Amino acid sequence: MLFRRASKSKIEVTLRPEPKEAMPPPRELPAELLRKLEFKILKRLDGFLFGDYTGFFYGPSLDLAEVREYQPGDEVRRIDWNVTARTGKIHIRQYREEKEVTVWLVVDMSASMRFGTRRVLKLEEALEFVGTAAAIVARHGDKVGVIGFSEAGMRVVPPGTGRRQALRILHELYGLLALGQGQAAPSCAPHASLEQALEYIAKTLKRRALLFVISDFLNPQPEQEPLWAQGLRRLAYRHDVVAVRIFDPAEKELPRAGELRMRDPESGEEIWIDTSDPRVRRAHAALVQAREAMLERTLRAAQVDVLSLSTAQEIVEPLLKFTLRRRGRR
Repeated sequence: MLFRRASKSKIEVTLRPEPKEAMPPPRELPAELLRKLEFKILKRLDGFLFGDYTGFFYGPSLDLAEVREYQPGDEVRRIDWNVTARTGKIHIRQYREEKEVTVWLVVDMSASMRFGTRRVLKLEEALEFVGTAAAIVARHGDKVGVIGFSEAGMRVVPPGTGRRQALRILHELYGLLALGQGQAAPSCAPHASLEQALEYIAKTLKRRALLFVISDFLNPQPEQEPLWAQGLRRLAYRHDVVAVRIFDPAEKELPRAGELRMRDPESGEEIWIDTSDPRVRRAHAALVQAREAMLERTLRAAQVDVLSLSTAQEIVEPLLKFTLRRRGRR
């Protein structure tokens, strides 16, 4: 995001876009990252959940278990309108837990994800979640696949089982990351976006699946509905969808750091701003408020569950809270 001050000054100048800096390589190789996640995150989750991840990785099947009266927190899309009309009271269709589930991870690896001011970059936070989710699914013997997308194109790993599949997923995403850094990127590599990834998977899936859509969901025009909104709603109608939002605290509150040169990671455009200027801070606060409101409306309209992960925090605690909340609604 870029801002220009209303009054002129010697530092108020827009610079020409510079060649994009290569993102530092990930701190661990795929195998090292997976081992670290198994040791640091899965062991802790096991301690809290006793290895029972029901309610998080197991969505509802199409087998009807019962029809019961509505309770606060129930999903509107599960209302049984026929029973509701007959009884005069709102009733919910309750399904049995899915015994076998195919999990898809849709991973945003675009330039805006290569940002972070705290513990890790947003992209690294996303890779930690991907590795954790793939390892948990592998433990259950279920299938997991991935779609990664960035300016360098799209990578697809069909669903498979086992720890080797989790490792393959990380390898492919690291490969896509290397292409995004300019390593042997094919000249014909198409730019891929979130809406394209959602459209692709909507056409690919024939059976109900559990999808994690992992992105920062940044919308350059917060007053308008994002381009991916319709695709997300269409997917959520047929599948169990979880939006995993990755954010950095600096995106929500402008740091008081005086004059800063800021760069748009997508276009490379740069500009100087005074982060201490009250007008700049008000404009930024208004932009953040509008962006958050639009994102909340869009995700609520799609009726998807939301898991928010901050680059300032380890993923264990928010994962655990999300799992318990989701389990409580089953």
